[in-house]
Amino acid sequence: MEDIEDLLVGSGGAPPGFRLPVPASVGVNPKKKNNKRQPNLPKNHAIQSSLSGLLSPKIPGTEIIYMKTFGCSHNQSDSEYMAGQLSAFGYGLSNNPEEADLWLINTCTVKSPSQSAMDTLISKCRSAKKPLVVAGCVPQGSRDLKELEGVSVVGVQQIDRVVEVVEETLKGHEVRLLNRKTLPALDLPKVRKNKFVEILPINVGCLGACTYCKTKHARGHLGSYTIDSLVARVKTVVTDGVKEIWLSSEDTGAYGRDIGANLPMLLKAIVAELPSDGSTMLRVGMTNPPYILEHLKEIADVLCHPCVYSFLHVPVQSGSDRVLSAMKREYTVSEFRKVVDTLNELVPGMQIATDIICGFPGEADEDFAETVSLIDDYKFSQVHISQFYPRPGTPAARMKKVPSTVVKKRSRELTSVFESFTPYNGMEGKVERIWITEIATDGNHLVGHTKGYVQVLVVGPETMLGTSAIVKITSVGRWSVFGEVVKILTQTKGNPGSRERESSGNKCKPCSDPDETCACSKEPQSCACEMPSNGEEAIVSLPKNEIMLTEERTNRNVIRWLLRKRRNQKRMENGIILEPKENQELDGGRTRDWALVDRALLGGAILSLLTIIVLPLWACWR
Repeated sequence: MEDIEDLLVGSGGAPPGFRLPVPASVGVNPKKKNNKRQPNLPKNHAIQSSLSGLLSPKIPGTEIIYMKTFGCSHNQSDSEYMAGQLSAFGYGLSNNPEEADLWLINTCTVKSPSQSAMDTLISKCRSAKKPLVVAGCVPQGSRDLKELEGVSVVGVQQIDRVVEVVEETLKGHEVRLLNRKTLPALDLPKVRKNKFVEILPINVGCLGACTYCKTKHARGHLGSYTIDSLVARVKTVVTDGVKEIWLSSEDTGAYGRDIGANLPMLLKAIVAELPSDGSTMLRVGMTNPPYILEHLKEIADVLCHPCVYSFLHVPVQSGSDRVLSAMKREYTVSEFRKVVDTLNELVPGMQIATDIICGFPGEADEDFAETVSLIDDYKFSQVHISQFYPRPGTPAARMKKVPSTVVKKRSRELTSVFESFTPYNGMEGKVERIWITEIATDGNHLVGHTKGYVQVLVVGPETMLGTSAIVKITSVGRWSVFGEVVKILTQTKGNPGSRERESSGNKCKPCSDPDETCACSKEPQSCACEMPSNGEEAIVSLPKNEIMLTEERTNRNVIRWLLRKRRNQKRMENGIILEPKENQELDGGRTRDWALVDRALLGGAILSLLTIIVLPLWACWR
């Protein structure tokens, strides 16, 4: 007979609210029971123990979870999905680690500093004696890491089962869930860090084999979501009131090559679903040069569209062909220049960000000079400068290193060159349209972006969040510009789920004219990422006393499923699960609109609770 997990996955996934039991191949270390002989206890001890357990301040499933995220926008999206599932099942979320009952750390393996920060946080958690779950690229790519001993982990493709892992960890068990199957569904519950910004992963992994990249070990080979599933998600988030959609992946340019599609096809399909008033903007994520060279004009066409930011993050990493070859970057400096020159020529107001690694093994002074020359030629408004960090298990870690003093010197020199640029000179006095989505760190300004994704700081009430406005640029700085609001174009009313605009039913037309002018005018740290092929499962072996989840847990899952069944009916369409909004409404993790079956189940639970309390008392009184 097939395993219950296989049956449910084959039928489109588990029912809403049903959490699959951890299979036998996934280890769960149970907490050790106290078998010491108990002393003689008073007659009414059993009653007191029962009552104290019932009156415990922490009911299972309502504990507070502290979440910390490191790394790229893809990691941020994963954290938002995990937070959404935990909240939907009743757990509280907090930014205060002290009040939390469990810590969940979503990790990044791109650079040594981010992993060092993870190590520090794990040590603090252990000192505080808090249960801990570690997610993300570090446990997936380095499963035997010493720092992860005795810690529950959840893999990058198992984020849809984070509730199971958290529940078992709170019981004192150690769970390791790292096997890879299918991509997580896009319609999972989600708690966005910024309610106006949807980070939409379009694919995982990449097609590259960069010698310095550790993320490839975690995110693996390219796996793309279907165009239909991504368009369906865009429709949903636009209806929810999202104002910016960030397409995210380890390499957006490689999108679709595993499913017979490509990035321009996806972009045109998404743009066709955006409101024609430009109230919701699309931002295309990081793309490596090799995979957009053949689609440059089509991508430029999309970037010209009024509903798409004229901004692209294209990492070059080095200005030397010799170094690029050692990195196995699969392009030359001249090809990178072609990408930049073509986009600058075809897209009015185009802004390009790039990345540089200083001190890659074998980088000579002449190589570094070529890098400085490249950056100085284009005077990019955004350059992410990193020192080379050897990542364990990568080919570059075995190469002869450049002395650390030289690496630091080159990093400082390139930073000095970059900071001497004045990319926003000439903007003062211009009138621009901006989209406002967040509050500045100073607490005094709101943050908006022009169509070229230039950051504009304006003064205004928080009610302007989620709106688009016409502003006049009053002054320019090195990293952003300041503006004065002339006119608010769109106004959000009520909560972000309600879109009360006359033009809400209108859609943007697909791009067609590459010479079309725009209506108006910092990508997070990027990952590159190897999954085992041929169906291989990444499973961590644990001691012989590993156990499966209990039958009691499965029964409890079924009860929760019944409680949510009427409100969580889902249907399959275009390869993804679609959940009607009107069937489910979450408020702080609790479900509204109780039906007759729900009331009956609740009444039965209350009656059982009263019986447990009353019968022992009655027996004692007799």
